[in-house]
Amino acid sequence: MAAHVVMERATFPPSRPSLSLAAGRRFVAARAPILRSSLGSAILLGMRFVQARLISVWGLVVAAALCPPAVFAAFAVFSAAVNFVSTASLLRLEAVFFRSSDPVRLGLAFRLAAAVGAAFLVICALVLAGLALAGWVAPAVAFLFLVSLAARSVLRLIWAEATAEGDFRAIGNSNVVQALVQPVLMLVLIGLFGPKALALFMADACGHVLAALYLLRRRFRPLLPLVEPGAWSVGSLVAAGHRWRDAPRALLPAALLAYGFSIAPILALPYASNALLAAHVALAMRLLDMPTQMFGTVSIPLALNRLRGYAGMRRRFWVRVMMLGLVAASAVLFAAIALVGSVGDSFLDGSQWSGVGDVVAIMSLFYCGIALVGPLQEIASLSRQPLWQVLINALALAGMLGVMLWHGALTPALLYAIGLVSIGRMLLYVAFIWLHLGEAESHADDALAASAAKP
Repeated sequence: MAAHVVMERATFPPSRPSLSLAAGRRFVAARAPILRSSLGSAILLGMRFVQARLISVWGLVVAAALCPPAVFAAFAVFSAAVNFVSTASLLRLEAVFFRSSDPVRLGLAFRLAAAVGAAFLVICALVLAGLALAGWVAPAVAFLFLVSLAARSVLRLIWAEATAEGDFRAIGNSNVVQALVQPVLMLVLIGLFGPKALALFMADACGHVLAALYLLRRRFRPLLPLVEPGAWSVGSLVAAGHRWRDAPRALLPAALLAYGFSIAPILALPYASNALLAAHVALAMRLLDMPTQMFGTVSIPLALNRLRGYAGMRRRFWVRVMMLGLVAASAVLFAAIALVGSVGDSFLDGSQWSGVGDVVAIMSLFYCGIALVGPLQEIASLSRQPLWQVLINALALAGMLGVMLWHGALTPALLYAIGLVSIGRMLLYVAFIWLHLGEAESHADDALAASAAKP
């Protein structure tokens, strides 16, 4: 929440040296309702995400006690694979929702993203059907993968629209719905089918579907003008695709490389010689993914919604202030998690999860960088130099793979090494935003919005 306070200060301009005391009081009085409303939204959004993730943590802990470590490793791979594919489902076109506050442009971008997402899901359905018929993937797993992918894609699309319009309550409530339903379904399905990976896959798919249905119902009226039949045309979609071609060309590769970086340790788990350490790493990553998601899903909507209305030097100044606040908040959060993990490991002595607290403490370094790059990557998408993101993430992923090959085995030393690589990637993002997200980019976005509004 410290990051939110920093963000909400962005309502003030970078400097007002010429204001007299009386003028300053009038300025603050005029801004006070906006500040109270924005800060209230931030607090409510944070409380909803904390509530949702705490519920998820308890469900996860209970399921971990009922399932063998190998089942958790399989579920971690499934979840990572679905999230990775869902990152590409909209070709990152949702990022252009935040480049201006023009509603006409938002509607065009929403229709383009929806059309691309529908086509992507059709292609994925055909590919999964082929893999199932060939015997490479179990039909039930392929079906659940597709259902979970479709739900995640719908959530990604509507979350972006709700963020652009400032409906943080809908975003938070959808996560609470998922957090309430998914752990209960997980325990019920484990009771019905036993501690099997398929039960966890089913719970994941159903939880995301119910969250997507809630969000659709909540945002139904605001979405109607964006998708009305008279607004659709092939010509407008083709023109929009050409105008925002930097999203699939640069932002999508950057996002895929970033997600590949974040899940690289999971993909190495099936090949680890130490099966117990692999299970500990899988559970630690699952646990640490929750505060990471909390950090990103609370900070990203507030940052993007606020920056959407800024331009010029005002945007540049407050981007830097936000970024420094996020760095401090991430460092404090994951230092606290590392301390809790180290202290709490003594309570697991004698169980199959003994030692997982130390693994959580080590991997907090890795996830500190991951959590911070989440909002920084979304902020950097406002830049007119998106290829730098591709370069940063490609270098980081190459460094990650190089470190893994150098160590040759899953060890605590490797976990420390990938943590340092993650922090290095985060520092590159900080430098990029500090130097390259400035006045020129904001003016370019304003010109693009103006051209989009022309008939």
